[in-house]
Formats: sequence, structure tokens, C-alpha cells
Amino acid sequence: MGYDTEQSLGKLKAEKQVLPEENLPDGEEYTADGDDSSEEILQFTVADGEVGKRADVYFAGALDSTRSHVQILLNDGRAVKGGKAVKPNYRVKAGDVFQVTLPRAIPLEAEPENIPLDIIYEDEDVIVLNKERGMVVHPAPGHSSGTLVNALLFHCRNLSGINGVIRPGIVHRLDKDTSGIMIAAKNDEAHYSLSKQIQDKTAKRTYLCVVRGNIKTDSGIIETRIDRDKNDRKRMAVVKDSGRDAVTEYEVLERFGRFTLVRCRLRTGRTHQIRVHMEYLGYPLVGDPKYSPMKVPFSITGQALHSQTLEFVHPRTGERMYFEAPVPEDMQKILTRLRNGQF
Repeated sequence: MGYDTEQSLGKLKAEKQVLPEENLPDGEEYTADGDDSSEEILQFTVADGEVGKRADVYFAGALDSTRSHVQILLNDGRAVKGGKAVKPNYRVKAGDVFQVTLPRAIPLEAEPENIPLDIIYEDEDVIVLNKERGMVVHPAPGHSSGTLVNALLFHCRNLSGINGVIRPGIVHRLDKDTSGIMIAAKNDEAHYSLSKQIQDKTAKRTYLCVVRGNIKTDSGIIETRIDRDKNDRKRMAVVKDSGRDAVTEYEVLERFGRFTLVRCRLRTGRTHQIRVHMEYLGYPLVGDPKYSPMKVPFSITGQALHSQTLEFVHPRTGERMYFEAPVPEDMQKILTRLRNGQF
């Protein structure tokens, strides 16, 4: 099953759905930057007649949704029991009480738009793209047009329908001001396969970033919990007790005294994960308006963060595939200046 853009008659009307962060990442990857008003928490108690069902089967019925969509929600930790995330293969018990985070309905429109795409690879199942900095991935309040989804709807006849018509085909996302490689699914089977690979950490993603400060260690692993900042709901923050596990590997590539070029590898994909983790270490990203709102001697709009590589198993052929997006011009200019000592 997929989404046929020809059937849209050029205009798609739907309800907004807030999707799993992990299956959307930029490490950075899949909830909107707004507050929690777009989400609601539902509670379910297992009845005797439901005992023994797998959680994905149980919630598919409870939410009147497809099993594949529910598996994505569960793998992202959107259903919890006693504060712990429920896995798809969990067998429900009598009296189990679950809390499920779901979106509130907000009318939105998504229309096919003739927007150029930088396509790295495309076949009948997937499309791999190089997103430019400044492009929003999917329609949201304040961004109803000019998004990557609008461009995909124009370019592709079919897209995965798992995430609804507002985010058709979107397996993971990048923040507006993060550039680089992304993948979209053209059918639900491809979408589920790719989402599972991201969840199982068999899909590999690396990012390049330029940070403030001189990182002295050559490499490291950042392991924390991340949740919304209690003082600013549009920011994320490292927390002790709430939130969700977040793990980022980092490797120093070049040092420039007051700045460092870093490669990051994601083990999880929380909202703003790389940006939050580098700020937590004391080395915020150059140009980051949320986590490093300081003037910089470089010309860049937004954070100096680029999704550089993506590796995954093709959902149909089983072939291991690797793609790389070139460093964008704005970051390349920063690196040239740094290497020439012009800062």
C-alpha cells in the first residue's frame, strides 16, 4: 500500500500527525519544534479478552490503525507501561495500563509543488535526497508549502502512506537548518523495513558539524537522557530522570584552536540530539540559533550541521547500500577559512 499522488487531484487535505522522532532523525529527527499542544496522551487498560496478544496487535485494534504503523510508534517509545517503553512483541496481561502519546488533529494541506530536488539515488522503492539547508521537511503550522514533502508529491507518483498525507514517504527527517542526506520510502513495505533498520541500528548515519571550542579528546560517546526543556518547550535539554535515552558517538577530524570539525554517529535519533549533546559537552554548534545564539565570524544561516552519509539494506533486494552527500558550500567556506586561519 502506498500513496498515489495522481489521486490527490493536486491537493491533499489531511490531519496533522506527530510522528516518531527516530523514524523521522536528524538525530534530529522527528518531532516538530512546537510545544506539546500537538500531542495528547491516551490511556488503555487491557481487558481479559485481550490477554496474550502481542502489543502491536493489541494497539492496532485499540487505535484502529495498521500493525506496521503501530510498530513504528512502539519502536519509538510512544507507548509506555509503568514508565517503561513497550516493545511490539510484548504480550499484554490482564490489567496492564498503557499510556500512548498521539497527536491532536490540526487541519493542514499538502500540495504537490514543482520544487527542484537534488536526487542522489532513486528506484521503485526508495528515493535518496540531498536536502538543502533552510528547507522544511514536511508541512506544519507556519510552513504549509515549499517543503520537501511538497516537492516529493510532485516528483513521485507513489509514496509510503504509513505517515499519512502530510508526511508521505518520510522515514526520518532533518531539521530545517540541517543539510544533507535523507531517504524517503515509496511504499509501505519499504517504509517499515527502513524504519526497523533505523530502530535496530543497522542503518548507519554520520553527520559533520563545526563546533565552538577546542575538543581535547579525539573521540568519545555521549550517553544521557533528553527531554523538553522545562523552561522553554521549543528547546530540548539533557535531564536526569525524565525523557529518553540518547547516545551519540563523536570523533574529532580537525582542530582550529577556537573551533573543531567533528563527525558524529547516531545510536539514537532524538529531537535536536547532536545539537543538545554538543552543547552539553560545552562545544555548541557554530550558528545554532537555539543552543549557541552567539555571533559567529562566518556566513551561515542556522547550525553548521550536515547529514553526510547513510548506509542501509535495500528493502527489496537485500543489497547493502551506501550514499554520501557532499559538504554544502556554506560549510565548505567555513572550513576553508578555518584552514587558512581566517577567523
